[in-house]
Amino acid sequence: MTTPSMFESPTHAASTPDLLVVADTVLTMERHSTPLTDAAIAVTDGRITAIGSAAALLATHPDAPTIGGPNHLAIPGLINAHQHLTGDRLIRSMIPDDLEAGRSIFEWAVPAHAAHTGDDDELSATLSLVEAACNGVTFTVEAGTVAHPSRVLAGFDAVGVGGTLGSWGWDVAGQPWAGDTVDQVLDRQREVQRLTSGHERVDGWVTLVGHDLMSDELVAAASDLARAKGTGITFHLSPSDSDTAAYLDRTGKHPAVHLADLGALGSHVLLGHGVHLADDEVERLLDTDTAIAYCPWAYLRLGQGVTRAGRHIEFIDQGGRVAIGCDAENAGDAIDVLGAVALTAGLAKDMAMDPTVFGAHRALHHATLGAAEALGMADEIGSITVGKRADIAIVDTTGPEWVPRSPDPILQLVWASDGRSVSHVVSSGRVVVRDGEPTLVDRTALAVEAQERHRSLVERGHLG
Repeated sequence: MTTPSMFESPTHAASTPDLLVVADTVLTMERHSTPLTDAAIAVTDGRITAIGSAAALLATHPDAPTIGGPNHLAIPGLINAHQHLTGDRLIRSMIPDDLEAGRSIFEWAVPAHAAHTGDDDELSATLSLVEAACNGVTFTVEAGTVAHPSRVLAGFDAVGVGGTLGSWGWDVAGQPWAGDTVDQVLDRQREVQRLTSGHERVDGWVTLVGHDLMSDELVAAASDLARAKGTGITFHLSPSDSDTAAYLDRTGKHPAVHLADLGALGSHVLLGHGVHLADDEVERLLDTDTAIAYCPWAYLRLGQGVTRAGRHIEFIDQGGRVAIGCDAENAGDAIDVLGAVALTAGLAKDMAMDPTVFGAHRALHHATLGAAEALGMADEIGSITVGKRADIAIVDTTGPEWVPRSPDPILQLVWASDGRSVSHVVSSGRVVVRDGEPTLVDRTALAVEAQERHRSLVERGHLG
């Protein structure tokens, strides 16, 4: 560990910061960085404006409000690269875990989404984002199943965190929220762009359901729309082997190969899952610089074969961009990115039967700076760096999992801890979690409302 020298933005050098984040250990997560000791992070106008010695910054800015202190570890706000913010939340951990493949989606999740109202969407998103924030997540990529985007955006605003937002994108007959034409689906995506225009924390992305539930015309046009808008696109592909079978039957090609041939892949694409990939698909994803959101808990919960087929570490080793996600509350269930980070490292070691493969340090990278790179947002989030958004998670190190303190804080954070060690969270310079509780919403009131809406949704959706 090292004692920091001062890194400071000249623009704000003399002004009193809005906030000083103080910690005995700071993990900036910049490449090749080492932990900083007894450090402070100055925040002004939602940005990191200085990183330096805690004693020096406290002496220079005695009137600045502070958060953290000794016995705290500061890390970049975590990035959740794939999360369904509606639908599953209000029937959380209710879908049986012993259903045949596909039944959990079309007998449970889709009917729940079909029954969702705007009020359900807003409450569901708020609940999910509160849980995420309390576990240190400051940026969430919504996975593409939102019926009422304005209400989900209200959930982001209520909690005070950032992310990407899209809307249902599929053109399959007879399914809820499906467009009758490609233009209808794209108009829904354009409306999200309008809603999020100028938003300081939430970006409008083009989102499709994916799988084999989108026409070739739709996926090609949606990808072109994302390019034209200078934004990202995300959709699901090959968490199980069913997509492979469907694409081979329909096109004679593996899914990612067919999509590459349509011109739908590229550096603007974040592919959800990508568990079952053939050699030619890995090659196409690398050639097009397409990124993958990896959600290991979901594949284990749903029995989708990640331990047999997953090639995510191989993909990373060949230069591929990967970010870690949590998926839905009936597929992985917990919105705890640190838990998913530990599983990522553990699966990599066990699948290779090699303890030297892909440890905690590399896994944490793919929930911070590596995740930001996968999202094309490394200039804004993912590390504690002067000039970036002040997205910071602050871990309380007085709990039993932190006694005694390891000389390697990343090993202890990943293997001994999880999101429940997070005590405070700063999002774009604003304290959104303090002492483990959200500061902008009433969690008790949300719980009461959630129980009532859960009962109503189960009845309306004929679930259970």
